[in-house]
Amino acid sequence: MVYETGNETVDDAVRRVLDGETLDRTDGLALIAQPPDALAAGADIVRRHYSDGTVDACSIVNAKAGNCAEDCGFCAQSTHFDTGIDTYGFLGPEKVLEAAKRAEEDGAQRFGIVVAEKGVSKEHRPDEWDEIVEAIRLVRDETDVEVDASLGLLTQEEADELAAEGLNHYNHNIETSRRYFPEIIGTHSFEDRLKTLRRAKNAGMDLCAGVILGMGESPTDRVDAAIELQDIGVSSLPVNILNPVEGTPLGDADHASISKTEILKTIAVYRFLHPDSRVRLTGGREVNLAPHEQHLPFEAGADGLLTGDYLTTEGQDPGDDIEIVQRAGLEPNREVNEFDPAEVKERHHQPTPDTAAGTATSNATNELDD
Repeated sequence: MVYETGNETVDDAVRRVLDGETLDRTDGLALIAQPPDALAAGADIVRRHYSDGTVDACSIVNAKAGNCAEDCGFCAQSTHFDTGIDTYGFLGPEKVLEAAKRAEEDGAQRFGIVVAEKGVSKEHRPDEWDEIVEAIRLVRDETDVEVDASLGLLTQEEADELAAEGLNHYNHNIETSRRYFPEIIGTHSFEDRLKTLRRAKNAGMDLCAGVILGMGESPTDRVDAAIELQDIGVSSLPVNILNPVEGTPLGDADHASISKTEILKTIAVYRFLHPDSRVRLTGGREVNLAPHEQHLPFEAGADGLLTGDYLTTEGQDPGDDIEIVQRAGLEPNREVNEFDPAEVKERHHQPTPDTAAGTATSNATNELDD
């Protein structure tokens, strides 16, 4: 079958990727300069070739909120900025499990345990480390979802132990390109992040690592970030779009410094550069794409999403997400967690839905304050 978009650069890239060739930085820069319609059409061809026609959903819990000593310029949880968020220590294994069960009911295939800090430390905070490990065990043993975690920087010993306990995936975003990283974060380096990704991979975990778009980076930075991730090797590439938080250095804008067209073009290029990874649409999509536009990334190469709430901001209803996926002509992935999409949509269309995937802010933290 001949696949043609009518754009010579895009069609050549499609042919090469379908033949098994890995595209490089030069290819990525050439592609991101192409018209959006041709680029999206080409990326959709690549997705259909490598993907199973499903969109994989993950969900997270903010298991330890705020009081982070790092200075990431986009982050509401940094002690460097006055953002007014609620802060709390580690929720505890049982509350993490409750959030995982809510995510499971809402169709998530993966569940991520996220803590706000530079890195968990088995040596310096052994009690917290033990609770995190116990939470991983509970989610592993008492749900059908795969266990993910975002725990900051790791030593090799820590990574090995997490993998041995059944942690399937490790999330550690690089956020942006190596060049632009110092403009956003000053308290640790780009290489620090790469070292943790290498350690997690060495331990046998799959990698979930991606970016935040719209922080003032250039299209070249977006391509360079994808090439870094290509070199590391990721199974999931989350694409966040900046949701400016008042009080942070990047919080003065009403929206991210990236257009809808640029968002779609970047996602499409990421599909070309990572043809067999899940290109996952995550935080900020609701504030940067209108409701009637949210299916478009899945027609431009995306095949994953983060459903429910985020770390400090509300996300999207899982029932609505299923409808968006189906509007794009795709179906929710049910390979790990078998569920009925119609039941999820029906439950969440009730005035008071029974479950709330995502962070534990609406349930667990209220219980914590009781």
